Amino acid sequence: MSDSEEKQIAAADAGDEFITLARVVKTQGRRGEVAVELHTAAPDRFRESMRLWALGKDGQRSEVQVEDLWPHKGLLVLKFEGVETISDAELLVGAELQLPRSERAELEPGWTFLSDLVGCKVFDGEREIGPIEDVTFGAGEAPLLIVKGGAKLPYEIPFAEAYLVKVDVDRKQIRMRLPEGLLDVNAPLTKEEKGETGSS
Repeated sequence: MSDSEEKQIAAADAGDEFITLARVVKTQGRRGEVAVELHTAAPDRFRESMRLWALGKDGQRSEVQVEDLWPHKGLLVLKFEGVETISDAELLVGAELQLPRSERAELEPGWTFLSDLVGCKVFDGEREIGPIEDVTFGAGEAPLLIVKGGAKLPYEIPFAEAYLVKVDVDRKQIRMRLPEGLLDVNAPLTKEEKGETGSS
């Protein structure tokens, strides 16, 4: 995906006053650092002294301030002020890093909300897979696109930068280059197909 084709992504919870910019996936290092999965293809959107809100698994938010940051193996490592140990960092694992919706205007041009992807059609090369029905977070680092694929049950396709070719929200198109077999793994057999398999 070329620089001109990259789309910066921020998740937005419908009806919520906060928007999610990243998710903490694990601790990193011994001094309280955490590794986060960004919803943007441009790590430089984040900066030192940036204030964020961490939404924990318990639904509680706490304000954090970025002290230092650097890229590492496809993720971004963040060091927050006051988070000094591995134990402190473990409390942040799974948290969503957010900004108040009122501060959305502070985001640089080019950011697109994950909710804007709903309704876009997904293409694997020139093959149309189907429209996006929802965007969820699974066990992996990347959000999952829930894509309606004809008569089959919905596909679950990782919204991973490695698979992306072009995101065009204006034309409602997401073009990807998916690994062979991914769609087969993520689309369980329908009742009819199960019956055919059992009778063969």
